[in-house]
Amino acid sequence: MTLSGAPAPARPGEFSPLRLGPITVWPPVVLAPMAGVTNAAFRDLCRGFGAGLYVSEMITARGLLEGNARTRLLASSAPDEKPRSVQLYGSDPDVVGEAARLLVGEGVDHLDLNFGCPAAKITRQGGGAAIAVHPRLLGRIVGAAVRGAGAVPVTVKMRTGIDDDLLTFREAGRVAEDAGAAAVGLHARTAAQLYAGDADWRAIAELKALLRVPVLGNGDVWECWDALRMLRETGCDGVIVGRGCLRRPWLFGELAAAFDGRLPGEQPRLGEIVRIMRRHAAALVGLFGEPVGMREMRKWCLWYTSGFRGAAAVRGALPRLETLARLDAVLEHLDPDEPFPAAGLRTSRAKDGRRQEVRLPEGYLAARDDDRPPPEPVGDALEAALGGG
Repeated sequence: MTLSGAPAPARPGEFSPLRLGPITVWPPVVLAPMAGVTNAAFRDLCRGFGAGLYVSEMITARGLLEGNARTRLLASSAPDEKPRSVQLYGSDPDVVGEAARLLVGEGVDHLDLNFGCPAAKITRQGGGAAIAVHPRLLGRIVGAAVRGAGAVPVTVKMRTGIDDDLLTFREAGRVAEDAGAAAVGLHARTAAQLYAGDADWRAIAELKALLRVPVLGNGDVWECWDALRMLRETGCDGVIVGRGCLRRPWLFGELAAAFDGRLPGEQPRLGEIVRIMRRHAAALVGLFGEPVGMREMRKWCLWYTSGFRGAAAVRGALPRLETLARLDAVLEHLDPDEPFPAAGLRTSRAKDGRRQEVRLPEGYLAARDDDRPPPEPVGDALEAALGGG
């Protein structure tokens, strides 16, 4: 099931593998780090459908160094997860550099730095997406991470800017490259957009023309055909897949097929999706324990079943969804032969369409050469405030 007029699969030799230092990624597809989503359980599920690079949800450098238990858990991976990829956030170069050394010492193969977080609690302090407004600071952070990581490649992920009047991606991309970044990922929306509106793929093409290192495009990749179209239209070196896979982890299998020149299969029926849900729930329970794992699974139940006729019954059962046995009892009432809803290919319940006014610290724009790190919330408050980019 694809959009009418979908493009053809990749031709032999049309696209090249993504190369990040010693790492070769084929197909050139990266799972976007997403808070509350890309933990080890979901990454393992996605890996089962197709190859690519699967990045952890964002962890904070400070939380890692302070030994925060949840930070350590979110940075964990299965023994067979190779390459092991972690996204790191921090606004203090010294802290980020030390965290990079620690992670590499524990066997991490790839580090990604988050400069795209649009959370108001972070940007109003000058952190997250606001760091790109101070390019010298961004360069110090990237340089510290690169030195701390040694031979392990460090990439960065950013947004196009604060809003349409303050676009930062051009200078930030050049600064990151000069500081030693192995690649730059661009979410082609501003911090003010959050996840609303269309991603501006023209910015991805422009950044690709500016930089020598690989450029990865992010935004509005809902189907495998969108990934092919993004590479063809922008010339970028790979795609970062975010919301498009939240209810469809099998999208990575479709991406593998399209990049290998094959047509993907039909969308699974509800019975197969129920089996995927059960596998996902069991993995979450294995990672977090049953009480926390099942609470984590509640949002996934909404996403997986949205658009199916039995979705209302699942929603009604969510407050009491506390055990795997209860999940089985809810899912057994669904019709296993119901086909996947066509509208579900290009929608996500994970983010709404709202926008925001981004407030920066007083005097922040007047001191764009300032390379001093902004203040960060203390302890768990920082972990709670961050929401991905």
